[in-house]
Amino acid sequence: MIRGMATHNPQEPRMLHRSSTNKKIFGVCGGLAEYFGADATIIRLGWIIITVLTGVVPGIIAYLIAAIVMPKSSD
Repeated sequence: MIRGMATHNPQEPRMLHRSSTNKKIFGVCGGLAEYFGADATIIRLGWIIITVLTGVVPGIIAYLIAAIVMPKSSD
């Protein structure tokens, strides 16, 4: 297993949430990384690239909506 990647127990449902431990701003990218079992840096870089390619404003709005809609982790 790659260090930092989460394992998923098939008996437990996965919940999408903002990360309280792996965050830079609101924890949205960290939460997505935990949900998909990916590295948070890769998710952040992808988000930045998509944001720049779409004209910045849509990416920022999507991030803010995700920060409002996604519940904070209970960790």
